Amino acid sequence: MNLAVWLVVRDVALALLAVVAVVGSLTALVSAPEFYGIFAQTAGRRLGPWRPGRPDHRIVLPGSGSEPAYASYWWRQVWVDAGTAARYGARAWWRRLVDDWLNERGWRRMQGLNRAGRAFDHWVGRKLARLAGLGIAVGAVVGAALSAAVVVVLLLLLAVQLGIFVGSLAATAFVARALERLWLKVRGIRMRCPYPGCWEAIDLPVYQCEGCSRRHTALRPGRYGVFRRVCQCGQILPTSSPGRRGRLVSLCPHCSRALPDGLGSARLVHLPLIGADSSGKTMLLMAAVTGLLAGTWRSGLTVDFGTAADQDRYERAEQLLRSGDWVRATTETLPQAFMVRVSKGRRRRLLYLYDPMGEALRKTDSLRDQRYLAHADGVLLVCDVLADREFRSRLSAGEEDETVLARPAREQPTVTFDRLAGEFQAMSGRRARTPVAVAVTKRDVLDGLESCGPVAAGAGVGEWLCEVGLESLVRGLSRSFGEARYWAVSSRTATGPQALDAEAATAAAPVLWLLSRTGLPVGALVPDGRRVSGAGIGGRRRVPTGVSRHE
Repeated sequence: MNLAVWLVVRDVALALLAVVAVVGSLTALVSAPEFYGIFAQTAGRRLGPWRPGRPDHRIVLPGSGSEPAYASYWWRQVWVDAGTAARYGARAWWRRLVDDWLNERGWRRMQGLNRAGRAFDHWVGRKLARLAGLGIAVGAVVGAALSAAVVVVLLLLLAVQLGIFVGSLAATAFVARALERLWLKVRGIRMRCPYPGCWEAIDLPVYQCEGCSRRHTALRPGRYGVFRRVCQCGQILPTSSPGRRGRLVSLCPHCSRALPDGLGSARLVHLPLIGADSSGKTMLLMAAVTGLLAGTWRSGLTVDFGTAADQDRYERAEQLLRSGDWVRATTETLPQAFMVRVSKGRRRRLLYLYDPMGEALRKTDSLRDQRYLAHADGVLLVCDVLADREFRSRLSAGEEDETVLARPAREQPTVTFDRLAGEFQAMSGRRARTPVAVAVTKRDVLDGLESCGPVAAGAGVGEWLCEVGLESLVRGLSRSFGEARYWAVSSRTATGPQALDAEAATAAAPVLWLLSRTGLPVGALVPDGRRVSGAGIGGRRRVPTGVSRHE
């Protein structure tokens, strides 16, 4: 009897379990796609803007970061959108499981109620409903678990794809930055501020937006854009030099003053003009620029001004010279660089010409303030031999009067050189590698002095300096600096209403030679500037007649 009862109970239990299993299986087959569908549908709706045209708290607004620009979608927003979509999809999935399948369908059946919420009339119907409710609840849980497993796998695959996508863009931005730095290093391009009191090295200028003039302090490939970025005003800005970022207005990040056009696209060359008061530095500067501009049509050079202010400064000086007047001497203790762009073929240089006040070079403290000397690529030494005592001692009384009218410099060239040599070594540490172009000024006056023998007598300028008493200067240049070349220049005849092209070319020759030392292929345009040999210094030999007087 007991065995028969146990068998009956077992069969009934198995039947009940079969009912639950069948209902649960059917429910799982039906509910799993529904759960996946509600997740995907809800997540898809949450990917886009919730209310088009209205603010969305998920979006990072421009200006909230370090730059007045929209952050790139790949940098952060893609993860925010994917996470938000997955979170709201999971909420919809959970509500469908608990509210719809477990409570509304499963629990109601387990209470013996039908779809309308009324109890079944017969007890058999109530028992079967309870069994069906249990099966529905179990099947719904199983279906939810199956859909969750599929969703998790798909989300992991999506995360991997997004990671590859974001990583690729981040790597592209990194490579773009590295290539730009390598390009600058290979071409020897280093940026510096040209303004007095600053002269700081510039890693990246500050760029102004063309549309709203907002300042972008880090306009380069990164989280705001790999190849371009969108400013807060909606203007599209390039992020690299190949993308023509240089066409934007750029500012110094240290002093916020406007930088010359093309800074960062050409090698920067610093050339200070060193000379005493009244030695003719400013006149030589304008004569050299005039020679550069005049020689472009026949030499293949391309020369233009770095800024509109430099062009205005030159034009005002040119008007004075055309009227027969003199260019006003420099009055700034800390000079602003006069900027000129010089190109030969595909090679370009941005030339910073510094013209400090001569008095600023007479005192050690003020000379040390000329911090641009620390990164000078060459020195243009302006030599007024009329200020040298030994040279003046050889002149006749009449020639002495002519010398006074020529307004000689207030300091001897050797004194200026000695001070420069000591401070330059202390400031730069590379004096022995720095070339020096020596420009003997006021040659129009020197050619009229018979006592010393004019520079045009056939001897080289360096040897001529040795003969007239400045052998210590030539020796010092040969011993202290890397290389020295000598020219005799008449700035007066190179500029003004009766300017001669040959004199203008001679005035530009020292600058062109110094540019050639930086790799610009202009050596063929430079008049003979032979280096003074040891024999030329010690023996004071004369070069045979016929050699150019403008060494």
